[in-house]
Formats: sequence, C-alpha cells, structure tokens
Amino acid sequence: MTATASSFLRRDPDQVTPWSETCGQIRPLIEEQDRASVEVHRVDIHEAKLHYHAQTDEVYYIIDGTGSMILDGEEIEVHKGVVVYVPRGVKHKAVGDLSVLLVCIPPGVLHDVHELE
Repeated sequence: MTATASSFLRRDPDQVTPWSETCGQIRPLIEEQDRASVEVHRVDIHEAKLHYHAQTDEVYYIIDGTGSMILDGEEIEVHKGVVVYVPRGVKHKAVGDLSVLLVCIPPGVLHDVHELE
C-alpha cells in the first residue's frame, strides 16, 4: 500500500495475498479499515455460493470471463465489460469463471455476508 496522510490510497492487486470467501478468491483493494466511503475487491469467481447482504449494495464489473449471475432467482448472462448492480437484500451468486472488480457501498461487506447454500 502507498498512501499519504490524508489524500489518497494506492494498492497493487499483485501485492495483495488472496484468500477464499463466499464468491471465490478475493483480493481486498480498498478495505473497511482504510476508512474510505466504499470497499473495492478483485474477486476471481469459480461458482460462488448463493448469498445476500442486508446492508451493502454491490456493483460487479466483469474484468474477464463469461458466465451468468442469479439474482433473486433470475439468471442473466455476463461477460467481459458488463456491469451489474446488486442492491442490498437481493439473493445472488455468480456462475462460471469470472474475474470481477467488486465495489461495495457502504464499507463493511465482509461482516454482512449471509450464505444461503
């Protein structure tokens, strides 16, 4: 991480050690502890678990790959370049091999994961 006292944050995904979570391999790029107004994660998805967030909205930007997302029982196709907004409360999961930039609003999403499978 490179940062000044109060003006910006720079983090290289290649320097962040990934770990497994509900959606796959996650690399936190902007975390709750960074005290920003959002969280940003790079996630490599390989068949996520169905889940929802009670207090967090998410924006998925598909960096690479093809697959689908299931949103409250409806399946939509996704591929490189597609953006999907998932409001809090929507039961969702991604299916396929996808690399995703995930923006979470407000911060704290990792404490707000409610798995359904």
